[in-house]
Amino acid sequence: MPLDTITPFTPFASLAGGILLGLSAVMVMALFGRIAGISGITTGAVPGRRDDWPWRLAFVGGLVAAPLLVLIVTGQPLQQTVPGDLLAMAIAGLLVGFGTIIGSGCTSGHGVCGLARLSSRSLVAVLTFMVFAAVAVFVLRHLV
Repeated sequence: MPLDTITPFTPFASLAGGILLGLSAVMVMALFGRIAGISGITTGAVPGRRDDWPWRLAFVGGLVAAPLLVLIVTGQPLQQTVPGDLLAMAIAGLLVGFGTIIGSGCTSGHGVCGLARLSSRSLVAVLTFMVFAAVAVFVLRHLV
């Protein structure tokens, strides 16, 4: 495998991100009594759709603002490796969206919050995510 396809090892950035993610999950549960699942938060962030849309919209705004804050503080944009195939990305996005509907939640809702609550449904969901992610990586990197 070429070295430019290997994800760099970033333990401190990963630790900081994990701490912030965990803190936000605890804050959403403590302040609003809700699970910090991104699919559920974004679905309810539309004004008028739910009574609690303001905090949801603020949460989504924070997701958008965070990379901009990194750019301002460091002077460097976050590096992302996004495929150039827009059709494949659209299909993948639709599949993920469909998966969150049939799985009653997303990776953050089940993986971060559900596992922390020892939810057996979340454990099954996370195992399903991980198996299909491993299969997708294997197929895309070694067969396609």
